[in-house]
Amino acid sequence: MHAPSSSASSTPAVPETGPGARKGLPIALYALTVGAFGIGTTEFVIMGLLLQVAADLHIGIAAAGLLISGYALGVFVGAPVLTVATGRMPRKAVLVALMLIFTIGNIVCAIAPNYTVLMIARVITSLAHGTFFGVGAVVATGLVPADKKASAISIMFTGLTVATLLGVPAGAWLGLHYGWRSTFWAVTVIGLIATVVIATLVPKDKRKPEPVALRREVKAVVHPQVLLGLLMTVLGFAGVFTVYTFIQPILTRISGFSEAAVSPILLVFGGGMILGNLIGGRLADKRLAPALIGTLIALAAVLGVMTFALHNPIAAIAFVGLLGVAAFATVPPLQLWVLQKTDPAGQNLASSLNIGAFNLGNALGAWLGGAVIEHGPGLGAVTWIAALVTLSGLVLAVWAAKLDAPERAATRAAQEGEAAAVCAAG
Repeated sequence: MHAPSSSASSTPAVPETGPGARKGLPIALYALTVGAFGIGTTEFVIMGLLLQVAADLHIGIAAAGLLISGYALGVFVGAPVLTVATGRMPRKAVLVALMLIFTIGNIVCAIAPNYTVLMIARVITSLAHGTFFGVGAVVATGLVPADKKASAISIMFTGLTVATLLGVPAGAWLGLHYGWRSTFWAVTVIGLIATVVIATLVPKDKRKPEPVALRREVKAVVHPQVLLGLLMTVLGFAGVFTVYTFIQPILTRISGFSEAAVSPILLVFGGGMILGNLIGGRLADKRLAPALIGTLIALAAVLGVMTFALHNPIAAIAFVGLLGVAAFATVPPLQLWVLQKTDPAGQNLASSLNIGAFNLGNALGAWLGGAVIEHGPGLGAVTWIAALVTLSGLVLAVWAAKLDAPERAATRAAQEGEAAAVCAAG
C-alpha cells in the first residue's frame, strides 16, 4: 500500500540536519516526546493509586479499575471525533489546545469530591490523548526519511514509556505519602510545562493542511488491512491491561510485596517499556510483518509464564520488566502497520483511530481483569487470561501477513528489477 505520508508530512516542518536536529532527528520530535510524557503519566498513574482511591472514595477495586476503562473509552471516542473536527486547523495549534484540555482535566481530577466527578474528569482529560498521539505520529513520520519512520514514532512514544518509568512510580510515591490528589496536582504542573515546550519547540505549519472530505478519509480507513490492524491493536493491548490495571493488588496479594515496594517495581516496568519501544521501532523499520508477529508472540509468552513467576518475588520483578519490554515492543509495528496500509488522505484519521484502538484494548483489559477478579477464577488467573487475549491478536497478525504476502513479493520484485536496471546501465 502507501508509505506513511500525508499532506502534512510531505513538507517537513524543520530540517533533518543542522542546528534544529540531534543525531539527524529534528528537535520537534523531542517536543512531542515531552507532551507524550505528560499524557502518559496521567493515563497510567492511576494504576499505582488504585488501592488509595478505592479506600478514599469508598468503592471496590473493580470499580476503581473502571477509572482506567472510562479514560480509555474517552480516548477511543474522542480520537476520531476531535481528529475530524480539527482537521483544517494548524497542527501546532491543535497540539497546544489538546495539552490545555489535558491540564484542565487534571485540575478537576485533583479537586473531584466523589467517584462520579473523578470519572467525568478522567474522561475530559482523555479527550486530548488520542488526537495528540494520532496527529503527533503523522507529524513525527513526516519529519524523517522513509527508513526512520518507525523510529520516529518510537521516539515520540518514548515519552509514554518514560512516563511509566518516572511519572507513575513518582505519582504512586506521592499518593502513598501525601494522598492521591497530590499526584494529580503534580500531573497538572507537568501539563503546563508540556504546553509551553510544545508551543516553543514545535515549528509552525509551513502551510495549512489541505482539506480532505470526510467521505474520502473514511474510505481510506475502511480497508481490510487497516481494519485488521486496528483489531490487532485492540486485542494485543487488551492482554497487557488485563494485567497492568491490577498490578498493585497482584504484587501485594500474590507476590507478597508491601504497598511501598510497588513504586520501585514500577520503575522496572518503565525501564522495560523504554527498551521494548526502541527495539520494536528498529525491528519494524527493517521488516514490518515479522516484527509485528514476533512481538505479539513474545508478549503472549511473557503473560503466560508470568502466571507461575508471580509466586516468587525475584521472578515477579523480572517478569514485570519483561512485560514492559514485550508490551511496548508491539507499539511501533502496530502503529506503522496501520499508517502503511492507509491511503495518505486518511492517515490522520487512521493514526488517531489506532491510538483509540490501543485505548479500547486498555478499557477491555481493565474490564476483563475486573470481571475475572470479581466473578471469575480470581486475581491469580488474570495473567493467563491475558495471554489468551493476546494470542487472539497474534492470530489476526498472521492472517494479515498472509494477505499482505503477494503485495510484498511484488514490491521486492520491482525493487530488484530497478536495481538490476541500474547495474546494467552502470
